[in-house]
Amino acid sequence: MTPIISINNGITRHPDWRMAEPVNLEILPGEQIAICGDNAAGKSRLVEILTGHYPLLQNEVHYGFDNSGVEAGTPTQKRLISEQLRFISFRDSYGDQDGTYYYQQRWNQHDIDENTPTVGYLLEKVEEYHKGLREKLYDMFALGPVLDKYIISLSSGELRKFQLTRTLLSAPRVLILDNPFIGLDNTTRNLLKELLEKLTQTTELTVILVLSKYDDIPEFITHVVHVEQLVVKKKLTRNEFFKSIHTPTEVLPQNLAQWIVNLPQKDITSISFYPQDGGEILNFQDVNIHYGNRTILKNINWTVCEGERWTLQGENGAGKSTLLSLVCADNPQSYACNISLFGHRRGTGESIWQIKKHIGYVSPEMHRAYLRDLPAIDIVASGLSDSVGLYTRPRPEQRNICQEWMKVFGIEHLKDRTFLKLSSGEQRLCLLARAFVKDPELLILDEPLHGLDLINRQRVREVIKTFCQRNHKTLVMVTHYQEELPEGITHNITLKKNM
Repeated sequence: MTPIISINNGITRHPDWRMAEPVNLEILPGEQIAICGDNAAGKSRLVEILTGHYPLLQNEVHYGFDNSGVEAGTPTQKRLISEQLRFISFRDSYGDQDGTYYYQQRWNQHDIDENTPTVGYLLEKVEEYHKGLREKLYDMFALGPVLDKYIISLSSGELRKFQLTRTLLSAPRVLILDNPFIGLDNTTRNLLKELLEKLTQTTELTVILVLSKYDDIPEFITHVVHVEQLVVKKKLTRNEFFKSIHTPTEVLPQNLAQWIVNLPQKDITSISFYPQDGGEILNFQDVNIHYGNRTILKNINWTVCEGERWTLQGENGAGKSTLLSLVCADNPQSYACNISLFGHRRGTGESIWQIKKHIGYVSPEMHRAYLRDLPAIDIVASGLSDSVGLYTRPRPEQRNICQEWMKVFGIEHLKDRTFLKLSSGEQRLCLLARAFVKDPELLILDEPLHGLDLINRQRVREVIKTFCQRNHKTLVMVTHYQEELPEGITHNITLKKNM
């Protein structure tokens, strides 16, 4: 049986791209693969080798397909390897600016050139090999209402659906998806798993999923390739792999948890732009947000008081990230709404920095747009001044605080490594440390556990729980996984999608 992909003693030409040991891997027809491992274990490096982006010294990657995957009655010209092997990493960016760029572009849609293609146009241009697949995907991912929209107007989850649809319509022979389920609501995750399973049963499609969250391994996956410390382990069956893993209990060292608890308490009474003890942190009254002719938020009334711990929920496209952008003053429409923050009506003389000094914030949009290749400790330190990049050298005591927070998140050893050289999971931990470093009164965590492995997810949950046990701390957290919520959640708000 000819392997779909095979690597024999693979060693990359560039030393910086090499695994700790030569790569030996065969993927056979009918096998559906999950590549799993901890953050920075080498999963992405292995994918770069599989896709040919990291050339090998001698034995190049062998692909055992040429014209496969094309149905009868379709053109028989030979398809390129690049047309048959597709990789989606979801590290798409709305631009090379900071997180506010995303919301500025949404607001300024009237400035978009009339020739800018819409979602529907881009999807219609994709050549479709599988009959009836287009309609099935449109229906399953509920893409009908967004076909006339620009890419910039899509939510994070809707953008993932668009990318998946566009790629699946091109009928790849091998489809590699890097953490495809993060950012998708529960219904869409299940639908995607069902679709991929059906495609693997009815076509010759080989699926390779790169996953940090073992619970996301679908049942149609037949084998797991575990990557550990830059070593590609022996391919195991799905059952063999699950028997080999162990669930961690408490992973935040007690001394670090105690350090968080013992952080100096701020004198809230001396802060002018802050409510009294137990007062209102957020107050939204009949808030409406529109982008073009699309209503994102409609008649939102929401009050958050000091010390409360909220979970913000809703399906993809319901407006969760947009709502949080109003809180963080990143959305240009926030000043046209009846919003009060920390006891002050928005637009009554406060500066954006007075708002942000009390808020620790991390989101998928921020992660996508954060492209500054600075040392990791400088990324963390930028949270002290709410800047993208570091423009003021931190004082020695501030630098010590940055190192302590990096230690809390288990990344102190990465402090001198530049941000873009980190794995995606390490980057997320770095941005989380940035959100906590100024000891904020309000924590806004939008999908904070994206891309984190089992141990780091547990560690971050414990950090959030411990931090929120301190006085004058308020939490708003978004996640599509109920098990990711830390202990102590007191309130919930669920947004409904406006069609």
